[in-house]
Amino acid sequence: MRKAALFFILFLCTINAQDQGAKMVPDLRLELLNGKKITLQSLLEKGPVLIDFWATWCEPCKKEMVYLDKFHRTYVDSGFTVLSINQDTPRSMSKVKAYIRSKRFSFLVAKDPNKQVAQKLNVQVLPTTFLVLPDRKIIWQHVGYLPGDEKDIEEQILKALK
Repeated sequence: MRKAALFFILFLCTINAQDQGAKMVPDLRLELLNGKKITLQSLLEKGPVLIDFWATWCEPCKKEMVYLDKFHRTYVDSGFTVLSINQDTPRSMSKVKAYIRSKRFSFLVAKDPNKQVAQKLNVQVLPTTFLVLPDRKIIWQHVGYLPGDEKDIEEQILKALK
């Protein structure tokens, strides 16, 4: 019963996010795990960016990230970028680095230990995923991850690349 209720809530959040119309994302300034600083705008100059908020304690996040890495590797030559933004606390950063290293993910991983970036985009549930066009318009948003969602994610990526 709880799983059904959670699924229903996530479904409503997804429908609601898609029906709100196109929103703009601010130009985010981020620090990557390696200490390098980037801006969202610099990534958008190459093409669409999928922004994914996650944490090491979030099992659905970890399942989704396998597919996000696949999509990043597949479409990076088309200008597509996956930017994952970690929500772990500052004390957990060593776990984050170890996890990313062990999985050999190729996408960019930024830190948001104080949830400042998440607050700017009103992220309340993990994982939350946004697909952003070069004009900073959010064209798709998804909350949560259930097996099969990767098909919809890839469909949205392909639409953004057209």
